[in-house]
Amino acid sequence: MKFGLFYQLPCAPEQSESDRYHETIEQIVLADQLGFDVAWMAELHFFRTFSIMPAPLMIAVAAAQRTRRIRLGTAVTLLPFHHPLRAAEEAATADILTGGRLEYGVGRGTIAVHFQGFGMSRDESRERFEEALEILVGAWTQDRVTYKGRFYQVADVAMAPRPFQKPHPPVRIAANSPETAEFAGRKGYDVLVASPINPVPGFYEHIRAYRAALKTGERPEHPGNVAALFFVCPHTSRAAARAEAERSLLHYFQTIGEQAIAGGRGQYEGSYAYLEQVRDRAAAMTYEMVDETMAVYGPPELCIDRIKDVYEHSRIDQLVCWFNAGGLIAHRDVMATMERFASHVMPAVRALGAR
Repeated sequence: MKFGLFYQLPCAPEQSESDRYHETIEQIVLADQLGFDVAWMAELHFFRTFSIMPAPLMIAVAAAQRTRRIRLGTAVTLLPFHHPLRAAEEAATADILTGGRLEYGVGRGTIAVHFQGFGMSRDESRERFEEALEILVGAWTQDRVTYKGRFYQVADVAMAPRPFQKPHPPVRIAANSPETAEFAGRKGYDVLVASPINPVPGFYEHIRAYRAALKTGERPEHPGNVAALFFVCPHTSRAAARAEAERSLLHYFQTIGEQAIAGGRGQYEGSYAYLEQVRDRAAAMTYEMVDETMAVYGPPELCIDRIKDVYEHSRIDQLVCWFNAGGLIAHRDVMATMERFASHVMPAVRALGAR
């Protein structure tokens, strides 16, 4: 079992943007020392209380200068907002500057205010994503790349620099809609699945659908690596975990609703229909609902049992820990929680999946 940590970087009105960035780097440095395997950073735009992180590769490169072994990932790069050749160049550069520690997560984007801000139709996102992914991998693996699609045309281009890792950094797709899970399986990509979007027990069925698509897809021999995002807060007791996590957690769900209002009408149509359920669930969310369906909270022994139960039902390969979803937990408390997880939980579940 691998262990990651996740950053979205919300910034409340009273918080300093500079402090939020520097505290994130400090936490990644500590994670490197504690034995976490990956730090994942999200690309998000145009809504400060939800995130101030539009350029996660810059954080990856900055963190690489102060760490030795932890891998640094995007979760995810929103490909429709980047020209694929430019994305390939920037990721290759980041892979070099991190010493070959880049994990490249990609997605098509779901948030209406992003597409509105960039003046782009959300109806085009899936096709743009699929075209961009094909070009990006081709640019990393071919001497010269040529492509003619609906949105992108590339005529005999040789990309430089090439990634440090060969043939390229690991690519992982954020697969939170049924269509994207099926696409990722059919194409043989690893996935990141978020329990806040697909809560337990539906989380398990979602992963089963992905693995079924793998077996009938282009790489049926590929086992499919699943990284699973959960809210995590080990503490001295269930009450102590709640006291630390609840305010920040519910603030996160509040910002989902505020962002949905900003996105306006018509944002839950077509392949985005599932997001209406996500919005409604966020509006009605309670701590108890989170604790039951999308979190690893409580004393270490309870956290261990919870992780084992998730593993038994889904055979995940990586647990991605979201220690501060709403961004309101004090930096020192996040660091202490990371230390508790690494000392009292991680050793008891590290061997899950060992062959």
